[in-house]
Amino acid sequence: MSIRKTVFLCVFVVGLAPPLVRGQAAAEFRDRHRDAQGWPAEAIRASHGMVATDEELGSEAGVAILKRGGNAVDAAVAVAFALAVVEPAAGNIGGGGFMLIRLADGKTTFLDYREVAPAKATRDMYITKDGQLDKEASVIGYRSIAVPGTVAGLTLALKSYGSMKLADVMAPAIGLAENGFPISKRLAHEFEEERGGLERFTVSRHIFLNDGKMFQPGDTLRQPELAATLKRIAKNGATSFYRGEIAHVLVDDVSRLGGLITLDDLAKYQPKVREVLRAKYESNGHAWEVLTSPPPSSGGVAIIEALNMLESVPLKGWDDVQSVHIVAEVMRRVFADRAAYLADPDYSSVPVAGLTDPCYAKEIFTTVDPQHASSSKVIKAGNPHTCGLAASNATAAQNLVSLGEGPHTTHFSVVDGVGNAVASTYTLNDSYGSHATCSAGFLLNDEMDDFTTQPGVPNALFGLVQSEANAIAPGHRPLSSMTPTILLRDGQLSFVTGSPGGPTIISATLLSILNWMRLGMEPQAAINAPRFHHQWLPDRVLLETAFPSSLESALNARGHATHRIGNLGLVNAIAIDPVTGDRLGAADPRDDGAAVGY
Repeated sequence: MSIRKTVFLCVFVVGLAPPLVRGQAAAEFRDRHRDAQGWPAEAIRASHGMVATDEELGSEAGVAILKRGGNAVDAAVAVAFALAVVEPAAGNIGGGGFMLIRLADGKTTFLDYREVAPAKATRDMYITKDGQLDKEASVIGYRSIAVPGTVAGLTLALKSYGSMKLADVMAPAIGLAENGFPISKRLAHEFEEERGGLERFTVSRHIFLNDGKMFQPGDTLRQPELAATLKRIAKNGATSFYRGEIAHVLVDDVSRLGGLITLDDLAKYQPKVREVLRAKYESNGHAWEVLTSPPPSSGGVAIIEALNMLESVPLKGWDDVQSVHIVAEVMRRVFADRAAYLADPDYSSVPVAGLTDPCYAKEIFTTVDPQHASSSKVIKAGNPHTCGLAASNATAAQNLVSLGEGPHTTHFSVVDGVGNAVASTYTLNDSYGSHATCSAGFLLNDEMDDFTTQPGVPNALFGLVQSEANAIAPGHRPLSSMTPTILLRDGQLSFVTGSPGGPTIISATLLSILNWMRLGMEPQAAINAPRFHHQWLPDRVLLETAFPSSLESALNARGHATHRIGNLGLVNAIAIDPVTGDRLGAADPRDDGAAVGY
């Protein structure tokens, strides 16, 4: 566990809220209520607003905006910009992501500000002359960078659904960049761990490695170049990033050092507004509705397909080998379909209606042996189709939709006092992205590796096999596993969830949903519970170390290959107490997440 940072900010600009301070009451509560492994045993409870993120300074930035009368979208934009300062491994303005919004009046929307391939990108740009995949070129350095979408997405969210000015919600981030913040043990360790990649790039070495002298815990990290960039965005909006001075600095850096992004690429970038995926279930005497992410996320489709398969399956918990076995087999089949069918819906026909049809799920589930593991050599993608009631809506649904292990991605959840909710996941792809930092002070993504860089060959970061439909092409968005998700219970807001972790995003998010909706766990228990993952290929079940050896042996006896891993995902969730309406913040203790409310 990393030490808690103990920092506050001075007043950001004249007329803004008092200084940000650490949530001492929340910290004291967490210290008093811990389980046997030192993790928080209870969620943080608040009657007004709640923010859950990977970094306490990010959570505090969001709560400061809520206290000033901002809504959940205002707070989410403040959090995203703040994380770009305090969580350089994943928080970003040089990457992209998704934001799922559900307003208190029931209106929902999904903002896709995923990165896109530059106009100069080509299908085989990472294939060497001898026909082999150059695995490094797609994950480090300037040729791995896709056109960033975060700034466009956040400013669109604020303009469409926020209530505050951009300069006001960005003030916490600007203060953190300009005044600095103490470096935690975790962040100092990250800089050391990523030293080999960061020191290859002059600006990265200067900012994050202290010109080679290396930061120690307790040192102050100031980022004046990033502060200047954030001030330009706060004053002039996304235009400054995509057409103004920032754009020119970014393109100059990239073009000099072998990248592909041009001023025209930046000027043409547009975030997308997409229709939210929905599915309804009955569980524990309640009517549930799942609101989740459409393509180019693969996660929402996978979550619904998995929940459909599991709808009538009894689940006892994750100390029960039968429950783990069945869910692992469902994951295997979901990822086989993901590999075959999921891609950018603007350029490919993605059979969303078929993949999410309950009838199709029942058909696929008949291939699951309740006592023995399948082989991924035998299990292949199904033939998704619609039937029953879903068939009549298939065409409409299809047309509607067609309008990457390290802390490389981050998820945060926000709920305000009136019940507006935001689930947002954004990414640089790999930890510290391409490891290249723009002269304007922000790290750049290595999102090109999320394309199918060589059909039939697993991608470099996560070993995922992906389809030809996800091949590199100019203007295309790469397939993503990011899965911000919101649950309604009897029509009311109930659970806001999501996770980082490449393909393990899907399993971590799915398990958090099952823990809350099906197993009835308390919110913090739903986040603390051990996690497992199967992605079809490679054919193995990943198990967190918290699982007992007896369960692993039982899985092996059923024919599963298993592999131990420290942590899977980092779920930062918010539940709603159905009796009191309190917001229950459940941040993931696997990486010292922080839920802060008031």
